[in-house]
Amino acid sequence: MDRSLDIVYFAWVRERLGVDQEQVKLGDGIETISDVLNMLVARGDVYADIFADIAKLRFALDQDYGVPASPIGSAQELAIFPPVTGG
Repeated sequence: MDRSLDIVYFAWVRERLGVDQEQVKLGDGIETISDVLNMLVARGDVYADIFADIAKLRFALDQDYGVPASPIGSAQELAIFPPVTGG
């Protein structure tokens, strides 16, 4: 059964993609944040460039911090953003 996931982009990720958010269908085999990123990379060069170095990004599933290996589970939202720095 296909599931959908809202992906919300912040900061330079949003600026480079030109969208704040999008909804994607998660087919069979899409179980982790990393799987979602790989699916997005397959969409083309802009996605591939943004996700080329995921160490430069942070992730949250339903507003809980996640890592690439985190399972999507029943999450409805994946947020993708750069690390926040203070000063």
